[in-house]
Amino acid sequence: MENNNDFLDNIDDNDTDDERGESFEQNTNIESLERAEKKAAVQAQKNLLARKRIDELMEQKRLKELLDDENDW
Repeated sequence: MENNNDFLDNIDDNDTDDERGESFEQNTNIESLERAEKKAAVQAQKNLLARKRIDELMEQKRLKELLDDENDW
């Protein structure tokens, strides 16, 4: 039976430089996708808050116009 050190050495011997490079590239691509998704989620949240604020301002404007028309009665 091999001891733990031999086992770890065998794992390193089985990996080729290409496999390690591909693994690094895949990890990099995954990290890039995660960052892009996070950035998109943050932007979507900002857009939602901006839209909500615009709706609130439009409603205030509409109510103000209604109050101004009340004097005409």
